[in-house]
Amino acid sequence: MVSTPSPSIPEELVERAVSSAGLDAVVARRLLEDVTAYYAESVQDFVVRRHRELAAEGWRNEAIYARLRDEIGGRLFPGPQVSTRQIRRMIYG
Repeated sequence: MVSTPSPSIPEELVERAVSSAGLDAVVARRLLEDVTAYYAESVQDFVVRRHRELAAEGWRNEAIYARLRDEIGGRLFPGPQVSTRQIRRMIYG
C-alpha cells in the first residue's frame, strides 16, 4: 500500500522511522502524526485535559496545580512558565 504524503510530516522522517524501527510506512506516518498532534496541543488545552484526568484520579487542586507547572516545563516543546493563578484561569476561565 502506498501512503499519501502528509504536509505536516516530512517524508524523510517517515523513512527514518521505517528504517530505524522496522515499521511499515503507513504505520510510521500514523505514529508520527499522532505524536506530533500530541505535542502540538496548546498549553491551555493541555492544562484543561490534565486537570480533568488528575481530578478523576482523586488529586486535589493544589497538588494538581503544582504537578501541571512541572509537566508544562517538561514537555518536548515546553510551554511558558505559568503561575497557579494562570492555571486556575485556564481551567475555570
